[in-house]
Amino acid sequence: MSQPALTREINEDKMNAFLGKVVTDFGASLSSILSYMGLKLGLYSALADSDGMTPAELAEKTNTNERYVREWLLNQASGEYVHFDPATGKYSMLPEQAVALTDEGSPFYVGGGFYVVKAMLNAQPRITESFQKGGGMLWREHDPDLFVGTEKFFRPGYTAHLVNEWIPSLTGIEEKLQAGAKVADIGCGHGASSLIMAKAYPNSKFFGFDNHNESILTARQRAEDEGLSDSVTFVTANADSVTENEFDLVCFFDCLHDMGDPLGALKRAHHVLADDGSVMIVEPMAGNTVEENFNPVGRTFAGASTLCCTANSMALDGAALGACASEDQFREIAAEAGFTHFKRTAETPFNRIFEARK
Repeated sequence: MSQPALTREINEDKMNAFLGKVVTDFGASLSSILSYMGLKLGLYSALADSDGMTPAELAEKTNTNERYVREWLLNQASGEYVHFDPATGKYSMLPEQAVALTDEGSPFYVGGGFYVVKAMLNAQPRITESFQKGGGMLWREHDPDLFVGTEKFFRPGYTAHLVNEWIPSLTGIEEKLQAGAKVADIGCGHGASSLIMAKAYPNSKFFGFDNHNESILTARQRAEDEGLSDSVTFVTANADSVTENEFDLVCFFDCLHDMGDPLGALKRAHHVLADDGSVMIVEPMAGNTVEENFNPVGRTFAGASTLCCTANSMALDGAALGACASEDQFREIAAEAGFTHFKRTAETPFNRIFEARK
């Protein structure tokens, strides 16, 4: 028999404000799936290439059903993802909307995030069970759109900042890369970060490592398509079993916090690093205290961490650092791994960049 609820005094204005937030989140949650569908079906691209379309015109252009398109457009205009002109009854995309949702080459592109959200929502039954029974869910067990979306989400930031800001912030590394260096990209996924660096530094050699074989196969194909197979080698391997040695630069792009054994990964990085080399650790933006994460970015990364990052580490009985791990935590792990120098060298709204040296 259910127990009666505790009697609490309610401030009606505060209650209405809170309920407004909840309804806003309902709409955002449903809309994120519709945005994923808009990307997959080419609805955004068709609108971006037009001067405006009615629902019927957009449906005809994309070979979709007008009745569904009509509802989709209503949702998207309500969320200000597309623009509606009452005078003509047509929908279009403002320049900012079009770039953010259709231009994958732009540093402002955010479309990949919708792939990630869709994939992570599909993990909910497994993660709910893990809440109750422990354990987790390995990266490779997720909906494949997680791998696609992760690259699409992070690649714009890497394209904009990696060569222009992050590498120059490291100690003497830019000069080494220009002259010809040896680089390890651990947890490379589809290889976007490796390929960006290989294009910028043709005199250097790059080695990408990831334990997800399907991602390595994709990375190899990307390297071949871009004519970089001679500069980049992709290998299926765990972080603590990286082959080769005497790397001038070892990189961890948005992956160290996911790992079951981040300490072991950094110990291996220390072992294979040249004496005057650097380890670059790129991590999601997070605060050094709990309350510093009470913002939209912290909310997003904590959600992703629950459904994916922490779950992967928990499946390995690992450290479970999570996407919101603090700078102090990384500094402590780096010191335990044998590094004597550790500092934050750069940051963006979505990332922190750390350097560790022997």
